Amino acid sequence: MNPSIKNIIIALVMLTVVGSCTGDFEDLNTNPNKPIEVTPQYLLPQALQMSIDNYWGNKARNERINFDHAMSWVGYLTRNIYENEGDNYNVQPSVNIKNWEVFYADALINYQKIIETSDAESKSPNPNYEGIGIGMRAWGFSLLTDVWGAIPYKSALSGTSDEPVYSPSYDSQQEIYAGVIEDLKIANEKLNVAGSPIKGDILFSGKIILWKKFFNSLRFKLLNRQAHLVPTSAADMQAMIDDPATYPMIDNKTEIAQLKYGAVPTNNPWNDILIQQGRTDWNISSTFVNKLEALNDPRLAVYAIPGSLAGGVISGHPNGLPGEVATKYLGYSATINPAVFAQTTSPAVLMSYAELLFTQAEAALEGDISGDAQGLFEAAITAAFDQYGVAVPDGYIAQLGGVSKENIMTQKWIALFGQGIEAWTEYRRTGFPVMPAPDPQAKFQNDGVLPTRLVYPSTEYSLNDAQVTAAEALNGGPDNMKTKLWWVEN
Repeated sequence: MNPSIKNIIIALVMLTVVGSCTGDFEDLNTNPNKPIEVTPQYLLPQALQMSIDNYWGNKARNERINFDHAMSWVGYLTRNIYENEGDNYNVQPSVNIKNWEVFYADALINYQKIIETSDAESKSPNPNYEGIGIGMRAWGFSLLTDVWGAIPYKSALSGTSDEPVYSPSYDSQQEIYAGVIEDLKIANEKLNVAGSPIKGDILFSGKIILWKKFFNSLRFKLLNRQAHLVPTSAADMQAMIDDPATYPMIDNKTEIAQLKYGAVPTNNPWNDILIQQGRTDWNISSTFVNKLEALNDPRLAVYAIPGSLAGGVISGHPNGLPGEVATKYLGYSATINPAVFAQTTSPAVLMSYAELLFTQAEAALEGDISGDAQGLFEAAITAAFDQYGVAVPDGYIAQLGGVSKENIMTQKWIALFGQGIEAWTEYRRTGFPVMPAPDPQAKFQNDGVLPTRLVYPSTEYSLNDAQVTAAEALNGGPDNMKTKLWWVEN
């Protein structure tokens, strides 16, 4: 055979072989253990774990809004050392920076990705994943706006690799509330109990009805929070009450929205702080102890245990004491009950049945919904006790003197122990419970004003200066911890 013809034939054969190989090349060289696109079942547990961990406590020092700051500001906890890490109204810059980063980068972006990879335009539409993504995105934004006020919202998650958004604009708290309340309604509509199953749900184990109940309960709470400012809120709340089939809400203690932790490394952050790290910096505030003692409230023994040197007596000490004074209480002041709150498996609570009932009692008292305010108030107290397996003592409710705004909010404050950010929000909104006068030895920063919000992180001024500066006008005051937020009632 002519060598030239032979070479041509060989070349043609090789081209055929190469062509047939390249047709399946991507399939043959795709590693199933390293997917190029992360699906919702893998995004969801990461987003839930990161956002709820950060909301509840965070294991790292100087990053804990709830545990170090809000829990002290509402008189649940106090410090016996390092009083400048929240207890005396000081906030380290890392608290603002880290929490902002975690909620946006580790939570909201992942919830947005869940939405985008499960909506009708995606490769694998699943309204249940989409609904959870929409609802949890709303929860995250509601938390951020309740801490800072105006925040990046509409443009915060809109950037893409092709069209990045480097300077997201800020939106007012009123606009954000309107948006998240509508999103929670949409989430409820998307979620379908008879729809496609989901995986990776570490909050409700794939039970879609519980997601619907949580999102509707959260929506009701946010509507109530703005009811004195947005007239349509009352009608929206009443519509939810009138149509429980469409808007199911939490209706017993087993439906509590809470993350149930497992063993290390996914253990409860409080266990990590108090047990794994062996930190003893925190005591129960005398504000909380004195109130529960005055009511002969047996939940005091649920929330707290006596100090090691206290002879079995539960007592607290005041907030804001300088370290050299506060340290003298170490071993004498009560501490958090580890059996309830600091086990590896102790849950992080997002919303309880009791919290919803207290919210409904307030709405009924204000005339925003029909219903028996006194009956709802009593049911809320019973649910709050029942959450910890404790019976309401005879005469406990009678001694309170009947339903009133102060009584509702004070009992809600007791029930929210652990949920410091929620209690801080309700205190800022209503002014209840009435806090005792500062101890004469206390030395508070922020001109003695209990913080009304957090200042924006310094990273926003270096990366998004024009927008964060404009946010001051949206908040109606300077970027400090004295400017009141939009939903304040007084």
